[in-house]
Amino acid sequence: MNITLVISLAVLVVLAGVVVLTAARRRETTGVLSRETRSRDQKADRTANSREFERESVASRSTALAVPQSVAVAPWTPPDPEAIGVSRRQFFNRATVTLMSAGLGGFGAAVLGFLWKGAEGGFGSKINAGKVDDIIAGIRSNNGFLYLPEARAWVTEYPKESLAKAEAIYASQAPVFAGMSSGIVALYQKCPHLGCRVPTCATSQWFECPCHGSQFNRVGEKKGGPAPRGMDRFAVSINNGSVVIDTGAVFGGPSIGTNTTGQEAEGPHCVGAGGH
Repeated sequence: MNITLVISLAVLVVLAGVVVLTAARRRETTGVLSRETRSRDQKADRTANSREFERESVASRSTALAVPQSVAVAPWTPPDPEAIGVSRRQFFNRATVTLMSAGLGGFGAAVLGFLWKGAEGGFGSKINAGKVDDIIAGIRSNNGFLYLPEARAWVTEYPKESLAKAEAIYASQAPVFAGMSSGIVALYQKCPHLGCRVPTCATSQWFECPCHGSQFNRVGEKKGGPAPRGMDRFAVSINNGSVVIDTGAVFGGPSIGTNTTGQEAEGPHCVGAGGH
């Protein structure tokens, strides 16, 4: 009997311990679950609050950036040309036309000025060279040659004893022969070969072209070189004792072989050799 009682008590004690342990675990489990639940709830609240704040921010930005649909677009009207002014293309086009017109106008004026016979004198018009006696004195004082820059001409003395020969050659050039009869011949400074200015040679007493060696006697008749004829000459007239040279009337020089004065070289040549 005593043994049975002891065993029964032991079983009760064990059962009581099991009950106590189970109750304690349940309470602990309930407390833990309660804390986890509260934590999840707090996180959910914070997430909900963040999402709400984000939605409100996006909504506010969308509202700020939104363009009112009720704004009407103004109709397009062409601009006023006077208000715009001149475009860059128009400016360059007008500048080009203006500069070209000015250039062509200046060139044309220069050509007309060169070709026009000035009423107040100058090359291309009638030039009063001075008294006949003064011109002849000037020729002799300059060793047989007198240069008149305003006429672009060399003036030399024509010997009266050669007029008979000259008349047969220059009869067709009456204005030229008239000057010879007065003792004056006016020779164009340009060489009839290629237009170089022909200087005089003090030693030979000829005109000698430095460009290609053409040579002419004192009255412009060809003596050597490649020139196709003698030096060209101007019309000469005597007006009240004054020599008038008409630089607007140029007469071609005499043909090759003409030598009315018979003048030969009076000394060494300045260019080339005689008869070259």
